Parts: sequence; structure tokens; C-alpha cells
Amino acid sequence: MARFAPYFDGLALEEQIKTLGNDELLDFWEEAHVIDSAVQEQEPASIPPSMQYERAILQELQLRSCQGSLSKQAPAAN
Repeated sequence: MARFAPYFDGLALEEQIKTLGNDELLDFWEEAHVIDSAVQEQEPASIPPSMQYERAILQELQLRSCQGSLSKQAPAAN
């Protein structure tokens, strides 16, 4: 399960996300939504914090997906 790493304090969220594997990214996304549910119960009018996380996670997954598609299309160098 993905966990926040305090030694990444100087890095932006996007940079931290790049260090996670695909399964860890999905775990992080799921945990962010669980936390949002708890926050919404206490502060219904607040904007959920996971909106920023979700955007960054989706962008990283899209990038990885595109890179995977490109690497599959590239002919093997022999």
C-alpha cells in the first residue's frame, strides 16, 4: 500500500507520484478518496483535497500508458 514519504518534503506532488509504481498510484488514489469522504462528512462545503491528487495521478498514468504504447510500437533494434 502506498504511503506518504516525509523525506520527499522538498518535492512537488507530481515528482513524488513519478516514484510510485502503478499499483501504488492506484492505492494512493483510493486512499485519497477515502480521506475525502471523511472530510466531506465534517466539512460538506469544502473542496475535496484529492482533486489535485487525482489530476496528478491521472496525468502520470496517461503518460505511462502512452510511453508503453510507444515502446510496443517501436521496432526492436537488432
